[in-house]
Amino acid sequence: MAAPIQEAAERPRRPLFGGCWGCRLVCGSGMVLAGGYVFLAARRTLRKGAAAPGPGTVAQILFSLSIAAYGVVILADPVGKFAVKK
Repeated sequence: MAAPIQEAAERPRRPLFGGCWGCRLVCGSGMVLAGGYVFLAARRTLRKGAAAPGPGTVAQILFSLSIAAYGVVILADPVGKFAVKK
């Protein structure tokens, strides 16, 4: 049972988007900008009313932050950058 797991760990990982820096730049920056757009839409709702934000607005802000964070992951491409210590 340990053999397939060990083989999967030894197999070299493919870089995200095949190592194409331009593809990662376009997709990653697009995701960060999309997260910013969703965040600004939630902030616009908060500026209109003096009441406390509802759960939908809070969920929208959290979703926008997750979109932007995924964009940063695409830009950074952390897969395969750290060596495993043996």
